Amino acid sequence: MAQSSPMSAESPWSVSRLASELKGYIDRLGEVWIEGELTQWNIRQSGVFAKIKDLEAEHTLSLTVWTRNMPDVASDFKAGDRVIVRAKVDFWPNRGDLTLVAREIRHVGLGDLLERLERLRRQLASEGLFDASRKVPLPFLPQCIGLVTGENSDAEKDVVRNARLRWPEVRFRIRYALVQGDRAAADVAAGIRELDADPEVDVIIVARGGGDFMNLLPFSDESLVRTAAACVTPLVSAIGHENDRPLLDEVADLRASTPTDAAKRVVPDVAEELNAVQQARARMAARLTALVSTEIDRIAQLRSRPALSDGAWIVDSRTEEIFRWVTRGAELMDRRLEVAHSELAGLRASLRALSPAATLERGYAIARTASGTIIRSADEVSTGDSLRIRVADGEFPATAD
Repeated sequence: MAQSSPMSAESPWSVSRLASELKGYIDRLGEVWIEGELTQWNIRQSGVFAKIKDLEAEHTLSLTVWTRNMPDVASDFKAGDRVIVRAKVDFWPNRGDLTLVAREIRHVGLGDLLERLERLRRQLASEGLFDASRKVPLPFLPQCIGLVTGENSDAEKDVVRNARLRWPEVRFRIRYALVQGDRAAADVAAGIRELDADPEVDVIIVARGGGDFMNLLPFSDESLVRTAAACVTPLVSAIGHENDRPLLDEVADLRASTPTDAAKRVVPDVAEELNAVQQARARMAARLTALVSTEIDRIAQLRSRPALSDGAWIVDSRTEEIFRWVTRGAELMDRRLEVAHSELAGLRASLRALSPAATLERGYAIARTASGTIIRSADEVSTGDSLRIRVADGEFPATAD
């Protein structure tokens, strides 16, 4: 192909030139291996005209299988099959169409899927998403149950019917979702997030009836499993039957073998609980009655003993001893009071001997100035000063002369 010439606003390429350039680029790509899902499989005389879709995104490409290259392939595949294709990318410049021309096509083997699932299982387990410590207990009596399930499905009917048989007052917040196909994982994950954000929902059940391995693959999708792991509301997985075990079962807080089992494990049987309460009350009453009766008998036995049947003997047998101690106590108290009186009289006499009042009674007096200062020297008084004279029986004024 000739060297591409520079292009600019002054010298633009024509549409056919661009188409030719694209054709050259794509031809150099050679053959590629791709994996996807067949969304169309239209058989014609010359070959099969199909569509192949990405397993995770919405990208779809045309796929052509010429009968002359693979004469028996038309009857081996159908729409919905998951396949691996060896194809040559072809670009039709006249129409601007990009098409894959198949050289080889094969189903994705079950062994391949199982190997991928096992690798994903080990990866998620190594991250701790399956640890029992992450799982939270379910509420004893949920007021509102969030249910993610297919619309008008048997799983929905089984969960709702069995739950209301056990407790008629239970409420449901149902979020319908696709439970099969390539969009199922994203739709179920969106339903989980929606119910997890609802403050009235106490527990979430993801329910689907039984199916083959391929139909249950969406419930092992990594994005769905991580959404379930991030869910704050307790989550119950009820997918398929007892033997089915998608990865959602591993990360859920509780795995139920069937939708019916989920309803029975999430909602307690109110009649059974009331009966259990009545039985417990009866056992408590019987136990309490037996305990009281035993204590009454013990008290009666204690009261029948001689030591307790007539309590006066304790006082009578010790009357003389008590009288002796009372008398001794009175004598000791009288003696103590006499000693105290004597000590008090001595202290009183000493106090009176040392008291200034006793000195005043012998004829002495105390002279003070008008301000109350005691006069100890004649030099402290001047002629005309007012004085106060204190004698034994009172006080009178005086003037210095």
